[in-house]
Parts: sequence; C-alpha cells; structure tokens
Amino acid sequence: MSMGDLGRKVRFGVIGLGGRGQGQLGTLLQMEDVEIPVVCDLYADRAEKGADMVEKAKGARPDIALDDHEVTSRTDIEGVFIFSNWETHIRIALDAVANGIRPALEVGGANSVEECWELVRASEKKNVPVMLLENCCYNKEEMTLLRMIRLGLFGELVHVQGGYEHDLREEIGKGDVNRHYRLRHFLNRNAELYPTHELGPIARYLNLNRGNRMVSLVSVASKAAGLHAWLQEHRADSPLASAPVHEGDIVNTIITCANGETILLTHDCTLPRPYSRGGRIQGTRGIWMEDNRSIFIDGRSPVDPGYWTHRWESDEKYMAEYEHPLWKEYEEFGLRGGHGGMDYLVLRAYVESVQNHTEPPIDVYDTAAWMSITALSEHSIAMGGLSVPVPDFTNGRWITPRKPVEGMYSLDLMD
Repeated sequence: MSMGDLGRKVRFGVIGLGGRGQGQLGTLLQMEDVEIPVVCDLYADRAEKGADMVEKAKGARPDIALDDHEVTSRTDIEGVFIFSNWETHIRIALDAVANGIRPALEVGGANSVEECWELVRASEKKNVPVMLLENCCYNKEEMTLLRMIRLGLFGELVHVQGGYEHDLREEIGKGDVNRHYRLRHFLNRNAELYPTHELGPIARYLNLNRGNRMVSLVSVASKAAGLHAWLQEHRADSPLASAPVHEGDIVNTIITCANGETILLTHDCTLPRPYSRGGRIQGTRGIWMEDNRSIFIDGRSPVDPGYWTHRWESDEKYMAEYEHPLWKEYEEFGLRGGHGGMDYLVLRAYVESVQNHTEPPIDVYDTAAWMSITALSEHSIAMGGLSVPVPDFTNGRWITPRKPVEGMYSLDLMD
C-alpha cells in the first residue's frame, strides 16, 4: 500500500476540541476514508465549532456530545481520538477500551502510575490496542536519526538527551482566559509534565520495551520564578499575580536503562527562550546535537592537527544521505497537517492500524511507560531527587524480541 491509497472507511469519535483538537480534526477531515459521526467537548461552543468543521468537509453534520461517556458508549465507531485535557486522557481511554473501542491518546503525562497499570491491564484483558499519538516519533529529523542509529553510524549508544524547551508563559499565564488546562498543572504540580515529545523518539533509539527498558530515574526541579514574574508583569490585576507556582522553571530527569544507557530529559517552559527539543545522541563512534545542528562521526568528520583536533560539521549532508524512506515518499505525496507534516503521519499510522486490525506502532506498553515519567518524576522531586524505580509495564516481555510492526508507518523497520 502506498501513501495516498485509501483503505476501508472507518468511523471515529473525536473528544476534545480546543486548539489542538481542532487542528487535528482538520487534518483528519482531509482523509477520505475517515468518517466522524460524533464530536465532543465539555464546552458547547467548541463542540459546535467541531461539528461545523465536519459538516463543511464531509457534507453531513455529526452528533454533538458534551459528555465523553456519550462517545465511548457508542456502538457505531471503531476508534476514538482523545484530545481533551491531560488529566482525562487515560480515564477516557479506559472507558473506550471497556466498550471495545480503540483509543488514540494525545500526548501528556500521567496523573499516577496506577492509572498507567490500569490501562495496560484493561487493554490486555479486552484485547483492545491503545496508541499514544506521539507525533515527534514521525518528525523527519527524528526518523532520519533513527535510521542512522539502526545503521550503526553512531556506534553503540551510551547517552541520549531530549527536552521540551518551549516558552509557554503566555499560553500558561492566560489559561483562565483561553480555557487551557496547562495552568492548573503548573500551579499545583512539580514534575516532568510533558515527557513524551523527547522520550518517544529516544525510546526507539534505545529499543525500550523491545530488548531494553527504563529501570530508574532521578528528577530535580529548579525554583519557580519565570511564570510568577510573567504573571506579575502581564496579569497584575488578576489573582494569578499572587498565586504560588509549584512547577519549577527547569526540571531535569535522568533515567537509567537496563542496558546501561542514560537518558536526560529537560522540561523548560516558563523562561524566555527559542523552541528546541534539545536533542543529543552520543555513542562510541559519534555525536549529534540539535541546537546547533552539528555532528561529529569518528573517521568521517574533519580532524585538524594539534591539541584541539576534532571539529563539528553541519548535519545537513547526513540528513540527506540517511533520509527515511517514509519521508521520501511523503514529500512526493505532499506534506499536510500541522507541525511540519508529522501530525498527519502519526494520525495516519493509527487510522491504518484500525482499518487493518493490526497493532499500532506505538502500543499500550509504550504509552504507559512514557506517560508514567510524569508521575514518577513528581515522586522523585518531592523526595529531594531520590531515585525511584520505573515499572516494567510489559511484565518481563521486554526481554524477548517482539515481532516488528509491519507497514509503512512502522517504527521497527527502516527500509
């Protein structure tokens, strides 16, 4: 099957129609084999907006629900997209699984480790697959880097870094105005709140849950000064100007893996800075860094005479040489959707897994493990940076090689 080929028509519900939900719905409505018979949001105006979008694109107005249970209890849909607030993602997914509906969760951290276990157990018991919509796994650079790693360019991996480094002071600080849930998390929690953008690609670099796993982590947080300062300057007349902020401006989490690698995750959303996912890959034959888009490969990169011998080079030629086949086909097909095109790819990966009754490329064990980092980091920070164990949500199955997911959206197969 080539990109652009249509499969059988599949009916999905969409829950959550804020800014992210509307953007993703718009991408879904470009797919001719996707039908949306119901949309849902807690706020009636957002639900109506979603229904307008579906009617304009598809010619028929969907049902409107203001309660997510009305969607997850339906019998005429095969899957549900969950674009609601972070704290409801797993609860809604559990309701869907209980009714035999395959859930696709937008990214975010877990409220607790226990709810991650509940999701795994429910999926296993009902034999209903779950997929986390981690779009960064399908970004062009991350997929190219994955191919470089699988082909041995960096040698044996030793250390990997990533971050969600994004100045969100205005979005967070106006959460009471724009009805955005981030605000209540920053006011009340202190954790690695958004781990999966960086951890998702890293998990595939290191074969997590597929011959390797996360064993333990330590997490520390800086003081919380940035958001408070922004609120005092820009929301001086609001009660938020004097509200205590619990989320540290910089949260660093170090994860140790069963095979000995270390992972550093950084959450950095309330200080002024350009956007970055802070990528760094380091192995026995080379290193790559995102922020200056530089690379050094032993035996290939320039080496000057003298004491300071090694010299960075641009990663541009390597990105061209090792471009992932999926992206080559995608660029010929035509990029679409948000975030440079990766939104379309992750949505399509889920849609086609439902169409074909196959396992999704990001499964329930990945979903639980990646989301659990938020709750685990919260525990570690609360205990002064003590090490906490990372559960093995596969119950030991990570040791045994798993059958690769087939198809063009596979994150297991490189060619």
